[in-house]
Amino acid sequence: MKTNPFKIALSLIAISTALVSCTSNDSAPAATMEGTYVQKDQMARPAINTVFIGAGAPKDAFNAAIPSAMGAAYQGIFQSRLMALNAGYTTNALGQTAAQLTGLLATDVLNVSKVAPTTFYDGTNVLTGRKLNDDVIDVELLLIFGGPTGTTNPGLTSDHVNANDKPFLPSFPYLAAAW
Repeated sequence: MKTNPFKIALSLIAISTALVSCTSNDSAPAATMEGTYVQKDQMARPAINTVFIGAGAPKDAFNAAIPSAMGAAYQGIFQSRLMALNAGYTTNALGQTAAQLTGLLATDVLNVSKVAPTTFYDGTNVLTGRKLNDDVIDVELLLIFGGPTGTTNPGLTSDHVNANDKPFLPSFPYLAAAW
């Protein structure tokens, strides 16, 4: 059975958060599951809502949106912002028009393939998952500014951060130790 490092990393973060927030104070109130819980953020594709959704109410609405409704509600906003960022956009390295790219990005979910290698983009496979070491921001910049061959606007197609500040571990828990 193939494990998904992304799911493992998210589980590790959740467990770590729970353990760090534990207390030995017997007078502390017990946790309860009562109340109303509200989704606060979408982050399947890092930086997408930061770049394509404005601050305030629109960002809050996007972050709370149901993924199946996101494309219809936000594709036009995304396309308008894409064209404001790159007025010369025609197609990207995947052959996507502005409408196709923004339709894909406006639905902020992490696609996963059961049959292809897990990667955000490896030159062949696109959005088949995401590994910890995938350079997500460079891929997004390439698709926005790189043009049909990926070579247009070379100064805008990379953030020049090519690795994590510490190497990832080869086995569980995969994440590098904290500084």
